[in-house]
Amino acid sequence: MFGFSLQKIIVLVAIVAAVWYGFKFLSRMDAARKAEGKVRYAKSKAKGRAKAAAPAADEPEDMIQCPVCSAYVAARATNSCGRDDCPY
Repeated sequence: MFGFSLQKIIVLVAIVAAVWYGFKFLSRMDAARKAEGKVRYAKSKAKGRAKAAAPAADEPEDMIQCPVCSAYVAARATNSCGRDDCPY
């Protein structure tokens, strides 16, 4: 009558089901990818905090000049140069 047959309806249902489950699969993959991205972001942020807490060896240090011997010493780790009148 309208050209409908049982085989055509079964094929149509199979195509609709494949598209439906395909979109469900893709949305689950996208959600898992976003969740993994959030975990990676949190780990990198925690790693960044650890780096900020401990200064790296490559970072420049402030230097100050000794008023007695005119030598430059690190501002954080000043120690005596061995002279009697050294203020450090």
